[in-house]
Amino acid sequence: MTISAEQVLRRLSALPGADLVGQGIEDLGRGLETEEALLVSIGAPRLRSLGIELPPTIASPEHSLYLHLAERSGDGAHSAYNALLRRLVSFERAASCAP
Repeated sequence: MTISAEQVLRRLSALPGADLVGQGIEDLGRGLETEEALLVSIGAPRLRSLGIELPPTIASPEHSLYLHLAERSGDGAHSAYNALLRRLVSFERAASCAP
């Protein structure tokens, strides 16, 4: 069973990181390369294994996300990158337990 982006937002909206994942899915669907879209691209294999339907993802998202964060956060890019990955992992773990 796959879950559309709209269903992700409704059904899993209370999970940690759902805002990032939902926005990332929407941005990918629009062909945008945002931090959220890159984060969803990083998590795509796990998200798909959870049955979440994703638009085509971005190649080499890890490096691109770091570059986006470096532009915005400078020396804080490493911390920001790790914080985003932690939120993604929290979402994936919670979603795997959700009914």
